[in-house]
Amino acid sequence: MSTAARLKRWLPLALLGSVIAGSFAFGLNDYLNLETLRENRAALKALVETHATVAIIGFVLVYAVVVATSLPGATVMTLAGGFLFGTWLGSVLNVVGATAGATLLFLVARSAVGDGLRARAGPFVKRMEEGFRRDAFNYLLFLRLVPVFPFWVVNLVPAFLGMRLIPYVIATLIGIIPGGVVYTAFGAGLGDLFDAGAEANLKDVFTPTIILALVGLGVLALVPIAVRRWRERTRPPVDTV
Repeated sequence: MSTAARLKRWLPLALLGSVIAGSFAFGLNDYLNLETLRENRAALKALVETHATVAIIGFVLVYAVVVATSLPGATVMTLAGGFLFGTWLGSVLNVVGATAGATLLFLVARSAVGDGLRARAGPFVKRMEEGFRRDAFNYLLFLRLVPVFPFWVVNLVPAFLGMRLIPYVIATLIGIIPGGVVYTAFGAGLGDLFDAGAEANLKDVFTPTIILALVGLGVLALVPIAVRRWRERTRPPVDTV
């Protein structure tokens, strides 16, 4: 491999590693909690009111960095989107920031380690890769919709299994909307909880009804795969005579 090829392959990973190191060095992860929102409520609200455009751009960039670096604060960022911008604008900003960060991580993983892992993983992963690629959009949509799988894992697995960029971005964008809206709406009500002196319990975000609805959407995402497989099994053999 030439020096230019090595640089193209590993430079994105090195840059991402530098951002991760800088995030921890400056203690960004220490600020990603609800207590920060509570303590800085007035200042944050004033920033949004007086410098709305700067606040919107800054929020999306920070959200994308949090997701791309897999810092443990994406949930708090989603709540903050609702808290600062309301349910609907906050939902849009959250989805854009999360999709941008997930896409960046996907590209880094695919360029730096995806090919190497597939080359070393053997025939089992090769068969898994072929199966995933065939219905990658629907599989990823299911993983995004059902709030069971860690977000950072779902960001990386498609890169390792050779998913194409455009289907990845579209499935990510669509798949995170339902759960994102739920979290954002909860975040929009944080002000009332803070005024009442109550503690926000993230377990209250997803009620059994909402979880069942998201699982139902996830299952619907798999229906096209099931129909396609059923048609393949029941299709009569082609007469080659």
